Amino acid sequence: MVKAVIFDMDGLLIDSEPLWQEAETLVFSKVGIALTPEKMIKTMGLRVDEVVQYWYSRQPWEGVTQEQVKADIVNNVISLIRLKGKAMPGVQNTITLFKKRNLPMAIASSSLTEIINAVLEKIDIRKDLKTIYSAEHESYGKPHPGVYITTAEKLGVAPEHCLAIEDSPNGVLSAKAARMKCIAIPDHHSSSDPRIQIADLVVSSLEALSEKDLLLLDSKS
Repeated sequence: MVKAVIFDMDGLLIDSEPLWQEAETLVFSKVGIALTPEKMIKTMGLRVDEVVQYWYSRQPWEGVTQEQVKADIVNNVISLIRLKGKAMPGVQNTITLFKKRNLPMAIASSSLTEIINAVLEKIDIRKDLKTIYSAEHESYGKPHPGVYITTAEKLGVAPEHCLAIEDSPNGVLSAKAARMKCIAIPDHHSSSDPRIQIADLVVSSLEALSEKDLLLLDSKS
């Protein structure tokens, strides 16, 4: 039985993947790395420090530190969120759906807390959440389950009674490794990734998520 809901954030609650792509393309170009949308799929769902490490290990640069590159990306992402961030269609209806079930809600994100705060301010859902938690506080980011396990602890709910909602393969792996139920809502880049099928249920969008889907999950408990 589901007793709490934990959302991923980027690409699920806010249409931030294009903003991350814009920021990463700009910043990595400064250190001689030309990124494409196809290349960026490889790091989707990772923490920003892990993204920087990933590309540095494959194409090392000189002149600026990895920490400086990370800070540059973060600053650009926050500016873009404030400028043109938009909630994904269906966010408010989804929150209402879980409120009707009296389920506490949380965010477990790979993004830094300062980015989470910028998003919550932009799409105005902080009041609906019991807790927010960033994988920056964990030794490892997604697909490691740590961020989900700690978020469940903060909610006071056992992981096996939590429902995670994710959009990335790494996020799905993280949630399932934490022994949670998982609904995957993949974008067009990751919908064909076989790892998405590890989720208990795959739905096309938040707008399509319904009470019927939750009843189906309950029946699998």
